[in-house]
Amino acid sequence: MDNICCIGHVTLDKIVTPQTTTYMPGGTSYYFSYGIKNLKNSANYKLITALAPSEYQSVEDMRSEGIHVEVIPSKHTVYFENKYGINQDERTQRVLAKADPFTVENLKDVRANYIHLGSLLSDDFSLDVIKYLSNKGILSVDAQGYLREVRSEKVFAVDWKEKQEALKYIHILKVNEHEAEVLTGFKEPEQAALKLAEWGVKETLLTLGSMGSLIYAEGKFYKIPAYLPKEVVDATGCGDTYSMGYLYLRSQGASYEEAGKFAAAVSTLKLEKSGPFSGTEEDIWNVINSNR
Repeated sequence: MDNICCIGHVTLDKIVTPQTTTYMPGGTSYYFSYGIKNLKNSANYKLITALAPSEYQSVEDMRSEGIHVEVIPSKHTVYFENKYGINQDERTQRVLAKADPFTVENLKDVRANYIHLGSLLSDDFSLDVIKYLSNKGILSVDAQGYLREVRSEKVFAVDWKEKQEALKYIHILKVNEHEAEVLTGFKEPEQAALKLAEWGVKETLLTLGSMGSLIYAEGKFYKIPAYLPKEVVDATGCGDTYSMGYLYLRSQGASYEEAGKFAAAVSTLKLEKSGPFSGTEEDIWNVINSNR
């Protein structure tokens, strides 16, 4: 049986700036998988993804790095276009193609200690899939995709229609402060976390950017510091990297607070470079130990 299984679409990302147009893989599963492969106890990790045959090279690249990847054929690959102006904060996003959603049937053999769903769009994983997988391992979900809906290629922010039913089956939920407010209506992180717990979440991971993160579990809050990066290079994939670090350490029996600090530290190291986390486990502990 796998220790950690991540399920999600590897995307094709088109990044357009005034100077260049770049094509590269992306998505939760991409940042999660490349990050965890550098850690000591990642041998029993598996990625399940769905993409079109035209993008299979990205899977072969992963396999050549020692990542165990299972592919579900899809008619299309999720294709994001991110267009930036001269000001990098000015971004327009389109979804030029969508992959097939994951189904109970094509996930029927999944079993792991921890299962992480890297949702990118609201229909990636149905309520039936969440219910089914909740019996196959400790279920972890990143809420981001459930709050994005595509209409005529444009991405719209939406609420998660089935949230109160779905959250009964989700053990670990990862949200940022904006997602938490959309889901619960509460701006204060503590209030949002309490509401999510009321709806059934056992461990809430609430990331707050430079303010650190907040974990709520078993009736107690854990305030996790944000470790100062040497420089800020690329925030893409930081949330996915946080989930990866947290599940990696929790799967080894670490406490909520210790896993949170590990997740925060690996996210800081990822922030310092473009692409997925590429350091070592020693690098992560060095960040934590130098900030005690």
